[in-house]
Amino acid sequence: MRDLQSWLSRLEQLHPTEIELGLERVASVADALDVRTPARRIVTVAGTNGKGSCVRTMEALLCAGDHSVGAYSSPHLLRFNERIRIDGAEVDDALLVRAFEAVEQARGEISLTYFEFTTLAAFWLFKQADVEFALLEVGLGGRLDAVNIVDPDIAMITSVAVDHEAWLGSDREVIGREKAGILRAGKTFVCADPWPPASVIDVSGKLGCDSYFIDRDFSLHDGEYRLDAEPRLVFGMPELQLPPASVAAAVTALALAGALPGVESVCEILKGLQMPGRCQQIHWRGHDLLLDVGHNPAAAEYLADWLARHSVAGHTHALVAVMADKDLAGLAAPLKPVVDRWYPALLPDNPRAADVEQLVAGLHAAEVPEEQVAGPVVPVAAQLERALGQLGASDRLLVFGSFFTVAAVLQLTREQHDGQPGQ
Repeated sequence: MRDLQSWLSRLEQLHPTEIELGLERVASVADALDVRTPARRIVTVAGTNGKGSCVRTMEALLCAGDHSVGAYSSPHLLRFNERIRIDGAEVDDALLVRAFEAVEQARGEISLTYFEFTTLAAFWLFKQADVEFALLEVGLGGRLDAVNIVDPDIAMITSVAVDHEAWLGSDREVIGREKAGILRAGKTFVCADPWPPASVIDVSGKLGCDSYFIDRDFSLHDGEYRLDAEPRLVFGMPELQLPPASVAAAVTALALAGALPGVESVCEILKGLQMPGRCQQIHWRGHDLLLDVGHNPAAAEYLADWLARHSVAGHTHALVAVMADKDLAGLAAPLKPVVDRWYPALLPDNPRAADVEQLVAGLHAAEVPEEQVAGPVVPVAAQLERALGQLGASDRLLVFGSFFTVAAVLQLTREQHDGQPGQ
């Protein structure tokens, strides 16, 4: 196989299940590849929400400070290459194919999931590039995630909320303990959750971590960032496009690592920093769209607060498509006060997506008034056309519910000329 798409198609069929938590198989292949230390300094980031934003912030700041950096995140929106970046640039197809070939040769008869295989490929690429920093986003949980085969110098938890209950449980204490599995004895730990579960505090204490908790050791309030530890740091933070807690945690981690550029540079970089699919604003076909991959109640609460703080003169319409295992009622409830019209949509090519009955039942359970729900329920592309036709000049359209939902709309904007960044 010489092209990337052929490899990706094969990886999807390589293992009998999409997810198999556990480290024995992937660690064995990592040892064969000699990638258990993929960089000179390693930062691992876990969390229910905000971990991608945290990685992106650290990546931008490290690049600005002339540090070599590899960043690994998931999932992607439009291209697999988005997942693996070196010095801020997506790794090209040819290098990815070389990495996949290396993993294939090393694994022998060991079966790997798609995520495990691609994680090892990222580690191989970072080691080949001899990067100073590797920024690693946990895929699911923490303790048993493939990323956790390496020992981080800094472990970070951005938030702990209920999601992926089938794998992690439905209790914040249990989920917190799983995420705290990335912590290492005596190493640095940064926590951006303002209400960390007792299990997280317990693990960090028992391991003797050098721990930094938001609103105790560092904070971001009223536009002022403070780190009340060595090195002490206080500066006025610009208005942010990314979740403030994740940004504050990223700044804290790099300050503790002695890798933060000057304050003026930090402020300039953070002022314009955005991530595709995270409160991403575009102007397309004469209308303002807000794209967000949020797919759990905690993410919806953040999104509702963002919408309230960035009000529009007109109405807010919402196009939502979700996976069948998600809590649509919990997603819709926080957004009811700020959404005037709902457009539930289907993802017909995705077997995991919610169907018509599930979508309608979820909005009904959230007590969304029936007169606010546009029907019938149709695929995303058709529902998008309907929503755009209903928007007034001062209205905006929120698109949310899953990575697949946002990716579908982004793909349409690319095919029908790129949307322009919103104001």
